[in-house]
Amino acid sequence: MPLFLFLILMQNFKLLRYISMITLTTSTASQTVKIIPRSYASNVSMILRDDSTNTEVSYSIATTTDRNYLVLSEELALKEGRFYDLTVKEGSDVIYKDKVFCTDQTIDQDTNDYYSINKDQYVTESSDNDYILI
Repeated sequence: MPLFLFLILMQNFKLLRYISMITLTTSTASQTVKIIPRSYASNVSMILRDDSTNTEVSYSIATTTDRNYLVLSEELALKEGRFYDLTVKEGSDVIYKDKVFCTDQTIDQDTNDYYSINKDQYVTESSDNDYILI
């Protein structure tokens, strides 16, 4: 396989991985996650591990199905701007793993409205100076 074709495929793979990441909010109301697991179960345990503090929180959830999706709904206590590892287990068997990002910003990939770490904190001022001399 030519190198340029391999690089194009790898860039597309990264884009697909980004699109599939689960985003949740800091809201304490019930949040819904739809997944396609290895097996479907009516009762599962969902484990969220905070990547920053390495602490785990486990939830026991009664699930529902929506076509091919397993629907998990739970009230979660998440922190803004943090990544979490999501593990869904049926008994001791892992049936799903994914990465979760928590943000209150609206993210819409169709309109190129992406997450910004500096949202509402960094403001550029317009001026007539094109160059800064030090």
